[in-house]
Amino acid sequence: MTRLSVELLAADPVEPITSAGHAQLGIAVLAGIAVIVLLITKFKLHAFLSLTIGSLALGAFAGAPLDKVIASFTGGLGTTVAGVGVLIALGAILGKMLADSGGADQIVDTILAKAGGRSMPWAMVLIASVIGLPLFFEVGVVLLIPVVLMVAKRGNYSLMRIGIPALAGLSVMHGLVPPHPGPLVAIDAIGADLGVTLALGVLVAIPTVIIAGPLFSRYAARWVDVPAPDKMIPQRPSEDLEKRPGFGATLITILLPVILMLSKALVDIVIDDPENTTQRVFDVIGSPLIALLASVLLGIFTLLRPAGFGRERLTPLVEKGLAPIAGILLIVGAGGGFKQTLIDTGVGAMILDISEDWSIPALLLAWLIAVAIRLATGSATVATVSAAGLVAPLAADMSTTHAALLVLAIGAGSLFFSHVNDAGFWLVKEYFGQSVGQTLKTWSVMETIISVVAGGLVLLLSLII
Repeated sequence: MTRLSVELLAADPVEPITSAGHAQLGIAVLAGIAVIVLLITKFKLHAFLSLTIGSLALGAFAGAPLDKVIASFTGGLGTTVAGVGVLIALGAILGKMLADSGGADQIVDTILAKAGGRSMPWAMVLIASVIGLPLFFEVGVVLLIPVVLMVAKRGNYSLMRIGIPALAGLSVMHGLVPPHPGPLVAIDAIGADLGVTLALGVLVAIPTVIIAGPLFSRYAARWVDVPAPDKMIPQRPSEDLEKRPGFGATLITILLPVILMLSKALVDIVIDDPENTTQRVFDVIGSPLIALLASVLLGIFTLLRPAGFGRERLTPLVEKGLAPIAGILLIVGAGGGFKQTLIDTGVGAMILDISEDWSIPALLLAWLIAVAIRLATGSATVATVSAAGLVAPLAADMSTTHAALLVLAIGAGSLFFSHVNDAGFWLVKEYFGQSVGQTLKTWSVMETIISVVAGGLVLLLSLII
């Protein structure tokens, strides 16, 4: 949903597809979310199917005609995929180029060559934050874990002292900073400005990652002292390459979308004239589509060619980059369908009324809803898209900065206490060779620190700006 559509919704409310009262709608929401949680956790059904069935269950419990529920769901799915699908695809392509060309390894090796001793945890959080900008969380973990394990083993460091900063950098980027799927979906649902959200997301991310990464890792290393497991050190992508792209060229390629999108946001603030030629130019080059497309095209020359990739390898690389995101796109799309079903059944208006009657700050309410769904489903993406759908009407009267902060509040809540129903929990457990209890003491606590610190900083910023 764009900002314009949110404003229109506030000015001229769309007639809900059901006349159910608040009590029935509340029961319908709880039932719909319960269906999703049960299908994901108990029956291990894919999140796409769970969200689809949960949306239909929501409409049925709310007493809405099934044909209208289906129309709401499919409409929301289509709008969401149209809004963020291309961006997720471009991000996946850029991430694949970065990994296969050895560009990511070049960033890692260059920074590690200049770090040592007490600065190593800080180097790891810097590496993870930079690499985490264009990469999905799972891809970043797979890419960085070999480095974490090798550094810990060769430098005789505590595995937690090195690993926690790296995981914190990846997780913070995943939850708070576009172009990751969660923030993009929330931005689209709420109608927030992407450039402003990106700028504020980076502002919140820096202190959050410092606290949850290098600082918390001191305590995590005391609580859990495990050696780096030899069997989990896989081959790095660039070990079979004769050449790798340069550090500077790789860094510019990674940061180009960020620079373009932030430039657009800055120009919009300074000029604030839609008819101004300069602003119109920056509105084009700073749009997410053009910014990410420019980075992908630049990567052909700065990443692939220096690594010796010919034209014949470009198409297979793109295909391999796109294949893993099919599931993500479907989950995101179904989340958008669930969001639209929530809005069309009148749940969004109900949330608006509740927030006014109970005097709950919108940002805190968004954080709490995301936390609840995250704890129940284990998926940060499901938590983000569901919470965004519930609180989207709250953004109608918000300023640009507060709408962006609403997105960040949802992102922060979506990271709260990863546990046994989260795939990321098991990924970290197996790579680090920890028990379930040790993973709870380290990874789960780290995720909770990220969520609470980021949520607190968002609330603090809302009082200042």
